[in-house]
Amino acid sequence: MSLEFGFRLIGMVVFTLLGTRLGIEVAVPPFGADVFALSFGLLGSITGLIITPYFTTRPARYIRRAVTTMPAETLLTAIIGLGLGMVIAALAAVPLSQLPAPLGQWVPTIVTIVMSYMLVTLFSNRAPDIATLTQRVMRSSIDPNAPAPPTESLILLDTSVIIDGRVLDISKTGFLPGVMLIPRFVLAELQHIADSSDALKRTRGRRGLDVLDGLQKESRIPVRIIDDDVEGIRAVDDKLVLLAQKLRAQLMTNDYNLNGVAKLQGITVLNVNELANAVKAVFLPNEQMAIHVIQEGREPNQGVGYLIDGTMVVVEEGKRYIDRTVNVTVTRMIQTAAGKMYFARLTNDV
Repeated sequence: MSLEFGFRLIGMVVFTLLGTRLGIEVAVPPFGADVFALSFGLLGSITGLIITPYFTTRPARYIRRAVTTMPAETLLTAIIGLGLGMVIAALAAVPLSQLPAPLGQWVPTIVTIVMSYMLVTLFSNRAPDIATLTQRVMRSSIDPNAPAPPTESLILLDTSVIIDGRVLDISKTGFLPGVMLIPRFVLAELQHIADSSDALKRTRGRRGLDVLDGLQKESRIPVRIIDDDVEGIRAVDDKLVLLAQKLRAQLMTNDYNLNGVAKLQGITVLNVNELANAVKAVFLPNEQMAIHVIQEGREPNQGVGYLIDGTMVVVEEGKRYIDRTVNVTVTRMIQTAAGKMYFARLTNDV
C-alpha cells in the first residue's frame, strides 16, 4: 500500500467522523439524526478520500523537491528568514493579543504567517547578496584592514552562443573573468535540438553538446552547470533574462532579439559577434591582401571573395578570376549594418 493511499484512508476516516458529528448537530425534522449522520458521514468519507493528498503527501513532495534542488545558500537564507519572521511575529503577538475578540485570537496568527512568508521570500531572493555580505563581515572581523574580496563575475550562456562554438576558444584564452554558468534548462534545450528529426537541427544540437564537453575539459575559467530555474516561465530566453536579473549575472548570447530584450532590462550582454568585429583585422586603403574570388559581383566584371571572418571583398575587374586566388589592393572600406565591406583592385592594375 502506497503512502498516499494510506493517508487517503486516514483522511476518509477522519472526515467520516467529522461529517457524522456535523450531521447530528444540524439534524432537523422530519428526518432523524441518524439520517443526517449517515448522509454527512458518507459525504465526509468521499471528501476525505479525494482531498487528503492535497494537504498531506503532495505538499510534502513539493517541499522535498524544492529543498533538494534549491542551492545551499538559498536554503540557508530562507531558514534564517523564517526564524527572523517568527521572532518578529512573536514579539508583536503580545500587544496584538490584547485586541478585542475575535481580533485578539486571529490577528497574531495572520501576522505570523505574513511575516514568515515575506522574510523567507526576501532572504531567498537576495541569497547571493547576503552570502557576499556575510563573507565581507567575517573577513573584516578577522582583519579590519583587509580589502573587500572581488565580486565573482557570473556569465550565463545561452543556447545560441554554445552552438556557435567560439566561446570555447575565448574561454581558452582566459580573457573572460569570472564563472560561466549553464542552466539545466539550456542543457535540456540542447538535448531536444540534438534529438530533432531535422538533420540540420540535430547536427547543431550535437555540436553544442560537444562544445559544452570541451568547455568543461579545456576552459581556463570555471564552468558550472546550475539547477536554478524560473517557475511559471516556459520560454528559455525569458528564463535566461529573469535568471540573469536574479543572479546579477552577465548574459553571453549571439541571439539578436535576446540581446535587445536583455539590454532593455539593464542586463550586461556579451555578444561574441561584436567581439569578433572588434578584434578582427582592419585593412586600410593601399594595403594588399590575397583573396580567393568565388563569385560574380553585382556590377559588370566585378568579382567577390570573403576574408576568413566572413567580410566581403569586392574586386574590380575580378570576374575573370573566379575560382582563383589573386593579390589585390584595398581602395576603400565601408561600414554597413551587416558589417564591414572592402573594395579592391587587382594589384597589377593599380
